Amino acid sequence: MNTGMNTGAEMHALVERLYPLCRSITGDGVRRTLEIVGEYLPLRLYEVPTGTQVFDWTVPKEWNISDAWIADSEGKRVVDFAESSLHVVSYSVPVSATMSLAELREHLHTLPDQPSLVPYRTSYYSPDWGFCLSQNALDALPDGDYEVRIDSTLEDGHLTYAEHVVPGEVTDEVIVSCHVCHPSLANDNLAGIAVATFLARELAQREPYYTYRFLFVPGTIGSITWLARNAERIGKVKHGLVLACAGDPGSLTYKKSRRGDAEIDRVVQHVLAEREHTVVDFSPYGYDERQFCSPGFNLGVGSLTRTPYAGYPEYHTSADNPDFVTAQAMADTLAACRDAFSVLDRNRRYVNLSPYGEPQLGKRGLYGSLGGRSDAKQAQLAMLWVLNLSDGDHTLLDIAQRSGIAFDAVAAAADALYAAGLLAPAPPARE
Repeated sequence: MNTGMNTGAEMHALVERLYPLCRSITGDGVRRTLEIVGEYLPLRLYEVPTGTQVFDWTVPKEWNISDAWIADSEGKRVVDFAESSLHVVSYSVPVSATMSLAELREHLHTLPDQPSLVPYRTSYYSPDWGFCLSQNALDALPDGDYEVRIDSTLEDGHLTYAEHVVPGEVTDEVIVSCHVCHPSLANDNLAGIAVATFLARELAQREPYYTYRFLFVPGTIGSITWLARNAERIGKVKHGLVLACAGDPGSLTYKKSRRGDAEIDRVVQHVLAEREHTVVDFSPYGYDERQFCSPGFNLGVGSLTRTPYAGYPEYHTSADNPDFVTAQAMADTLAACRDAFSVLDRNRRYVNLSPYGEPQLGKRGLYGSLGGRSDAKQAQLAMLWVLNLSDGDHTLLDIAQRSGIAFDAVAAAADALYAAGLLAPAPPARE
C-alpha cells in the first residue's frame, strides 16, 4: 500500500509540473508536455504537417501563444494569460486593439452559475478570439475602454503526437490512449497522462504477453490522425483502453466498447467487481474511444475514468486544478489498470488433452504439489474446472466467472496443468 501511495505522490507531482503549460491540439505546449513525459519513459514523436488529409479531416494550422491580456485605462491587466492558460480561448487569432467594454463583452466567456470560476473554451476550426474569466471578475469591470492583446500565431506547422511501445511475447497489441490537448486542467486530462506514464513503466518491468502501445495524442484530431496513419496495421490491435479523468475522488467508471462484449469489456468489469464502480454502455460521445470504435474500425476499446466527463462541477473550469485530484485516486486508477491488464495478459483458451473422463492428477504430482497449502481445496477445484471447460471455446476468465473461483487461482491451475502436459493452447479464436 505504501508503494502505491508513493507512486500516487509521484503521479501527482507530474500533474503539478504539467499544469501551468498551455496545451492545445497543436503547438509547443504539446511538445513541451511530451518532452516532460519523455523524462519518465522513452517516446517516439511524430510531426504531421498542416494540410495532411486524415480520413474526412485535415490537420489544421499550428497554434502557439506567448502572451495575452486585457488592460484597463490605467494599464492594469484585469485578465492575464500569464496567470492561467484558461484565460484565452484556445486557437484565438492574434488581436491588438482598444475597444469599449460593450464591444469586448461579445468576446468574453464566463460561468454565471459558477461565478468564481473561469471556464475552458476552444475555437479550433473557426477563426475567432476570446477571453475566459470569472463572472465575478466581469461584474467588477467598469465601463470604459480596454486594451486587448493576444500574441498568438496560427500558421502552417504540424500536429504532434507520441507513442511508447512496451514489447510483449506476441506482436498483437493493446493500445492505451490519453489526450494531451487540454491546457490547465488537472483531472481532464493530466491525471490520465500521469497514470498512462506510470502504467507504461510498470508494464515494462513485467514483460507482458501482449505488446502495449501507449498513445499520447490530441483529442479527436489526434486519434483520427493516428488511425489514418496506421490503418494498414490496425488488425494488430486486439484490445484497448482510453484513459481520462483519472484522478478525481469519485469511484471508477467503465464505458464499454461499441461491441459491448469485447474481451476488454469483460476483463475490466471482472476486475472492477470488487471495487465501487459504475459501468455504462457505449455512446458515440465522449473521448477518443468513439474514434477507435467508429464503425469502420469497431475496435475492442473501452474507456476508464473516475467521474465521467461533465459529471462533476469542476469539469472544464479553473476548479479542475491540482488540489482537485488526489494521489490516492490516481494510485487506485493505476491499480485497476494493472489488474485488468494482468488478467488480459493471462486470459487464454486451452484444449484438454485428456478429455475422456477426469485425468488422474495424483500420478502427475498435481495433488502432491499442493502440499499443506491453506487453499489446497480451492486449487484442486480450480484444476477440475479448468480441465472440464478447456474445450477451446472457454477462456480462463469464462472459467473463473462460471466457477466463482478467483481468476488468479484459475490461471495458476492452468499453468500447472499445462506444465503436466494435460493442456494445449487452443487455436486463435476467429474474430
